[in-house]
Amino acid sequence: MRLVIFDIDGTLVPGASSEMRFARYLWQVRALGPRQLLAFAWFTLRYLPRFGKHVMQKNKAYLSGHEYGHIVELARRFVADVLVPALHAPAVERLKAHQAAGDAVVLLSGTPQFLADALGEALGIELGIGAACSTENGRFTSAPPRRHPYGPTKIDAAETLASRAGLPLAEAVAFGDSINDAPLFRMVGDAVAVAPDRKLSAEAAGAGWEVLEPRAKA
Repeated sequence: MRLVIFDIDGTLVPGASSEMRFARYLWQVRALGPRQLLAFAWFTLRYLPRFGKHVMQKNKAYLSGHEYGHIVELARRFVADVLVPALHAPAVERLKAHQAAGDAVVLLSGTPQFLADALGEALGIELGIGAACSTENGRFTSAPPRRHPYGPTKIDAAETLASRAGLPLAEAVAFGDSINDAPLFRMVGDAVAVAPDRKLSAEAAGAGWEVLEPRAKA
């Protein structure tokens, strides 16, 4: 049995990120209003000096004011109706093959935890780590996330997942799409670059990592 770590955005979810798609879904079901939009804009202005180019990945203020349980329920519906039909088929096939082989498959992503949990439930995955959005008294706030696995910080989260699974990270398999996944790739036994960006593609060629490209459309 091996630990198998799957990134979500760009790896299992091609194109627009799961969080961006969820924000559109919230707009469509009228769960985004002036309060959330103003909070999102204010977060960007306030935290741009602190987070720089990563400010949009850190910005979860569009959730502010919403009850946690309500967002969790909307996330389940969104994943079932919108996200699962859009998943990257070759990556899902590899995921299912690892599950069939008895490997411990986990999710690791900067997407909110409630989205990672809902996708994990849909895919039969019990363990995953996503961004821990700030809450107070059962409602989301506009503060930065308490935890946000991204780039090198994914290593700490991966070590937590390995500890929970009782399996060595050094023998794990990691799937990712971005150069931001490279630090984790260097920590595991095998790495698979899924439809990689230009920088990760070059890194994969030099390191001998497997590259899993999307299927050509008929």
